[in-house]
Amino acid sequence: MENKEYIESGILELYVYGLLSEPESEEVATLAKNNPGINVEIIAIEKAIVSLSSSFAPFHSVENYEKIKAKLELNPTKVIEMAPKRNGAQYIGWAAAILLMIGIGYQYNQLEQTNNQVVSTEIEKVKMEQEMNQLQLKNKAAEISLAVVRDTSNTVVALGGQAVAPESSAKVYWNKETQVVYIDAAGLPEPPKGMVYQVWALKLNPLTPTSIGLLDDFDKNDQRMFAGNSTGDAEAFGITLEPAGGSLTPTMEQLYALGKV
Repeated sequence: MENKEYIESGILELYVYGLLSEPESEEVATLAKNNPGINVEIIAIEKAIVSLSSSFAPFHSVENYEKIKAKLELNPTKVIEMAPKRNGAQYIGWAAAILLMIGIGYQYNQLEQTNNQVVSTEIEKVKMEQEMNQLQLKNKAAEISLAVVRDTSNTVVALGGQAVAPESSAKVYWNKETQVVYIDAAGLPEPPKGMVYQVWALKLNPLTPTSIGLLDDFDKNDQRMFAGNSTGDAEAFGITLEPAGGSLTPTMEQLYALGKV
């Protein structure tokens, strides 16, 4: 436990007041010997309590004391022994100091709890806002996917799996008028780390591939619907697996899906 936490715990006040158990008092005394900061704090508490207690104690000047002594010597009387009177004000001072320390400690603890609750509330608020934003993005993506599928002006090109991945498949939604292209890659496996799918618009005779985009962040796209670059002249579409960042020409050995318009 750090010095600040130890001091603010209130155990040093209880030590000075003599309210700790013997093992606890020995532990504090040992710590005070080895830690100057703790020892200084104990001395400061003792001085504060003595100062507070002395404010209640009666004060008689030397002059008054001498006058009283002279009168007693002139008029000797039988001294009546009385039990020593306890100074109640001193005990009141100690009790007030203890109550003050306890009150301060309680208020500090309540303030810490309130601050922690405020911080926790802010964290939960930020978390909920992030989750809401993610949900809105997913809903937007789902709306786009549904609109693409339902758009009757789109030409749907089915891409079948090739030798490297016969089980793969994909669909290209191509609006020839607007030249907008969307790729439904739900039938493709997740690419290995450091690799990315690249989509090509193909002219067949002679074979001329033109890249129309990468399927980036594949694992983060729940709908697996990607927007491609516009193309107005294609006889087929293909998808290859390329190194991250894409390639200038398709790697035919990594052709995953292919389909004619």
